[in-house]
Amino acid sequence: MGKHLLAIDQGTTGSTAIVLSLDGTTLGKESVEFPQHFPKPGWVEHDPEDIWKSVGAAVGGALAQAKISGSDIAGIGITNQRETTLLWERRSGRPIHRAIVWQCRRTADECNRIKAADLVDKVRARTGLVVDAYFAGTKIAWILDHVDGARARADKNELAFGTVDTFLVHRLTGGAVHATDVTNASRTLLMDLAKRTWDEEMLAIFRVPASVLPNIVPSAGQIGMTKNAGFLPDGIPIAGIAGDQHAALFGQACFAEGDAKCTYGTGAFALMNIGKTPSLAKSGLVTTVAWQIHGETTYALEGSAFIAGAAVQWLRDGLGIIRSAAEIESLAQSVPSSDGVAFVPALAGLGAPYWDQDARGTITGITRGTTAAHLARATLEGIAFEVWDLLDAMTSDGTRVINMLKVDGGAAKNDLLAQFQADIANVEVVRPVEIESTGRGAAMLAGVGLGLIDLGAAAKMIELDKTFRPQMPSTSRAAHLARWRDAIHRTRSRVS
Repeated sequence: MGKHLLAIDQGTTGSTAIVLSLDGTTLGKESVEFPQHFPKPGWVEHDPEDIWKSVGAAVGGALAQAKISGSDIAGIGITNQRETTLLWERRSGRPIHRAIVWQCRRTADECNRIKAADLVDKVRARTGLVVDAYFAGTKIAWILDHVDGARARADKNELAFGTVDTFLVHRLTGGAVHATDVTNASRTLLMDLAKRTWDEEMLAIFRVPASVLPNIVPSAGQIGMTKNAGFLPDGIPIAGIAGDQHAALFGQACFAEGDAKCTYGTGAFALMNIGKTPSLAKSGLVTTVAWQIHGETTYALEGSAFIAGAAVQWLRDGLGIIRSAAEIESLAQSVPSSDGVAFVPALAGLGAPYWDQDARGTITGITRGTTAAHLARATLEGIAFEVWDLLDAMTSDGTRVINMLKVDGGAAKNDLLAQFQADIANVEVVRPVEIESTGRGAAMLAGVGLGLIDLGAAAKMIELDKTFRPQMPSTSRAAHLARWRDAIHRTRSRVS
């Protein structure tokens, strides 16, 4: 058996592969972007073949950097953009449609139909989720309804559904395994959260045939072996799977009840470990599976803000006021404040705790004196405000006050954002040296699944970089929050 772990982190805008030693040292890392497709306003798609090619290129690059071959890999962990939905032919593995991405809003009308039928409470009680186009259930039905003959083919067991983890496992095992882990299954609107099985009543509500569904497996443990993958030798065990936010929770060693983290990626995702009982969320959050290991299931509260780092990308690509995402910090720091400008980055609707799929981005407080620097600072503040909303809801929902927030993801590198987050949420913000906690968590799960490491060893794999402590006076904090609440009210009243 090899001596290293390989993490495949398949994200919204690109794929990253990381090679780790068993003590947590990063030996090689490669990221490869792939195209985004926007066929209509509010629609987002990926070509599954682009995803697969990017994974292969990333793995090859990471192995080359680590100066090892695939035969040196002891096991593979997979983490992925979660609700993104694919259907493919079982026999050929050929996708029947582009993947519908988690950000896509095309099924909003179908969600409204389900809401009008007074099924929201039933869905929440069974799945822990809200009825929203964000989740996979309505996306599956859309593909089956809009690809000629797809429903008939599904009835004949010719088609397979999967989130991205399932698609990658299928490809990596040469089509031998059709499985998803329990964390990804918990994001479909189709799984009974307490039983961790597909639910017949939910399948009927969301019009999804059981014939297309994968097997649900634990987050750690051998799932299959590589075969005919092309960029890896046969016989490497796939031993860990978790959706990206669950993997980040694990990768930040949030093993104790009450531990919380936030990942700042394309969106911002805050999760809190709530232990072994799937208590239903109240304040606009969802309840999800954190992970299942050695027969024990851990649950989490989650709040999702759909746009975080993507707002910085919009400043770069849409407005052209920065040339690279890294430039935003220096531009924002060139002014002492946003000068009253507030930006609600609802560019794909508002997620938790509002769940307003019709909301769109709003900028308030603009004057003749407003500059690109003020807008840049308001963008970073808007991301932090979104996360404050999530943390405030978590505190309302739970019995614990959040005193420390572990952070990761690309935007977590931004010191201005991290300090403002600490100030506005009044918590210590702790950043690790390695901010790719999603990939690290997937590798850690694979190591646990193969019995190569335990939770204690996994926790020791994390090296801390910096702690940001609250510095803002309470009166200033209150004024900032009042400005944010006003901007949110204006955003929502515009479409009500």
